[in-house]
Amino acid sequence: MRIDLHTHSTASDGTDTPAELVANAAAAGLDVVALTDHDTVGGHQQAIDALPEGLTLVTGAELSCRVDGVGMHLLAYLFDPADAELERARELVRDDRVPRAREMVRKLRALDVPITWEQVARIAGDGSVGRPHVAAALVELGVVPTVSDAFTPDWLGNGGRAYAEKHEFDPFEAVRLVKAAGGVAVFAHPGAAKRGAVVPESTIAALAETGLDGIEVDHMDHDEPTRARLRGLARELGLLTTGSSDYHGSRKTVELGAYTTDPEIYGEITRRATGAFPVPGAGGAVRR
Repeated sequence: MRIDLHTHSTASDGTDTPAELVANAAAAGLDVVALTDHDTVGGHQQAIDALPEGLTLVTGAELSCRVDGVGMHLLAYLFDPADAELERARELVRDDRVPRAREMVRKLRALDVPITWEQVARIAGDGSVGRPHVAAALVELGVVPTVSDAFTPDWLGNGGRAYAEKHEFDPFEAVRLVKAAGGVAVFAHPGAAKRGAVVPESTIAALAETGLDGIEVDHMDHDEPTRARLRGLARELGLLTTGSSDYHGSRKTVELGAYTTDPEIYGEITRRATGAFPVPGAGGAVRR
């Protein structure tokens, strides 16, 4: 089985619609794909309706968190999307995305970058606006060669010259909410130091005590020493280890299925989830 547990669609900051995403996942030879848009489940139903036979969809979201001034992302899988407490918390984060993006545009203009809010809004379309849309505007303007190059201290990286904060989850509360909604919580790309400061291992250990299920190890932003270190940490803390592409369509160079999750780990994730089932075949949402 080929299992990719971290992808994005136009419901947040990817360039594939949810329907295109599942079609492309099947074409890439995946057996299982998770749709984990930022702080939203808005693309799930379209993905389910378009799901090709032979591909299983794992519903999820990537939650924006911050602890001790350091940003981090939490992948939440197979939670009940109707859970009121988790939905209210996600709505608070989503509502702050537009003011934050406007502030980044203001800071970039102060740096003599000829970016406009209209440009960023056009790139975001109907998606949940975020830093990757601002980064894509910088690529359009020729300021940086790729979206990834915008996520540095010079530009939009954590604490960077044009960085702006937004309302984010406390990760300990996020883990609690995800687990209460029947979901499984995995720390996304915890060693992605090129993006800025990373959460210390002591915090990961504390999150594990709170109920964190796993950490994403095989990821494009982790080199081999980082992966080895994270695998050792996971063994020490009793955490699951996942791998995934963090696919954003044409917004990033990584392809679907570039990194994958072991089938036994996937099986354990589905066993732990009580909020929703993976959706097989040609559609039809099934929830516990």
